[in-house]
Amino acid sequence: MLKLFNTLTGRQEVFEPIEPKKVRMYVCGVTVYDYCHIGHARSALVFDVLRRYLESCGYNVTFVKNFTDVDDKIIKRANEQRVSCDAITTKYIQAYHEDMGKLGIRVATEEPKATEHIADIIQLTERLVAKSLAYAVEGDVYFEVANYSEYGRLSKRRLEDLQAGARVDVDERKRHPMDFALWKSSKPGEPAWESPWGAGRPGWHIECSAMSMQHLGETFDIHGGGMDLIFPHHENEIAQSCGATGKEFARYWVHNGFVQVNQEKMSKSLGNFFTIREIFEKSEWSEEVMGEILRYFLLSTHYHGPLDFSDQALKEAKNALNGFYDLFGRLAEPGVGTMPNPSLTQAIERSRVGFTSAMDDDLNTPVAIAVLQGLRSDVNKMVDKGLSIEGRKEARQEFRLLGESLGLFQADTWQFGSAIAETLPINLDGTATVRLVLNESDIERMLIERREARNRKDFQRADEIRKSLAAQGVIIEDKPDGTSRWKR
Repeated sequence: MLKLFNTLTGRQEVFEPIEPKKVRMYVCGVTVYDYCHIGHARSALVFDVLRRYLESCGYNVTFVKNFTDVDDKIIKRANEQRVSCDAITTKYIQAYHEDMGKLGIRVATEEPKATEHIADIIQLTERLVAKSLAYAVEGDVYFEVANYSEYGRLSKRRLEDLQAGARVDVDERKRHPMDFALWKSSKPGEPAWESPWGAGRPGWHIECSAMSMQHLGETFDIHGGGMDLIFPHHENEIAQSCGATGKEFARYWVHNGFVQVNQEKMSKSLGNFFTIREIFEKSEWSEEVMGEILRYFLLSTHYHGPLDFSDQALKEAKNALNGFYDLFGRLAEPGVGTMPNPSLTQAIERSRVGFTSAMDDDLNTPVAIAVLQGLRSDVNKMVDKGLSIEGRKEARQEFRLLGESLGLFQADTWQFGSAIAETLPINLDGTATVRLVLNESDIERMLIERREARNRKDFQRADEIRKSLAAQGVIIEDKPDGTSRWKR
């Protein structure tokens, strides 16, 4: 039974959708004026995994994630580059899909843009004005927070204690410093749409309320996003949505923690961020491998807590994945084993129970991964004892099945490393010394030479090759049938 931490109530709650076996979920997307960084990737991945897991549990999930495509930052970037706002948003929406695709993040059921919902935004704003929850001033329309008695219930802040936040414009025309813009009057050179209050464009918060209600209804199951959105964005969404409809807006509010660098939140404003494409461009591994490394890294810490980003953390994730794919390589090897499968069946059953228990516990992915690591260890021992071909296939299928919820272990091949950067003097013919950069073909060639040396009983030469490879981090495992396998 899935439990999620609900920011609204401040506790874990059993997840019960409004309609049986149907889930309606909205997640705040990105403002498309620049490339996405690893912090954006974490949020996208968290809700991709939640969606995957809900679907694995038999739910039909309608997943909506928006693009904010009209905003001060977009206008500024367009002016700087002397292009239209459409040119900026089109470029970065495409970049978003490219970057998230590399991470295996699936496209949402619906991906609305704010500019496609101007009529819905105006209509929602009119409802708030009619209910005296909003007021117009010289072409701008503000939500009046003092008239919504439950303001602050998500962020647990009292209105009298609040000060104007970073994204709240200070304006003497406002009745309260925390009143926020629903509609902004147009300025020269800015995109604008006609409205009852004159030409203008929507405020940030009203966009998400209008888009989510249009696609999911006035009340839906899950609303998600990063913790930085709790206040003021999600707080304001609740106020304007509940104020307009008189109904609860979203039943479960799920928020992911920050990605940090040196204990500071990764953000563009601090300048300590790494874009997703920068990480891929600098990687020595293929896109498929790098995508899975990033997924593994991001899932290695519970989504609710902070996550420290570093090159070392990525290397550790790669090493951990190497262990899994090394096993998958063993499972694919030809040969006939005799070990009965009941031991495997029991190990798989234990893993399924442990994996489900971890995921049901507020998507505890680190524990779920630990369960999979335990299964990997068990299966490795079984292969050592001669697991049958049928058992090997069953084991690989199980890793695919459980890994699907995490988006892991779906690759058929794995890159254990590109060419080794160091060079090592070795004797290929017993006399000449050359320097090699060891790639996979080099290693295979050296294994052939070693096998030939052993066949002619030149054990000294065979041992030299083994030690040379070991010095490069390549381990040789000799099998009873006389063949050898290697791993980094």
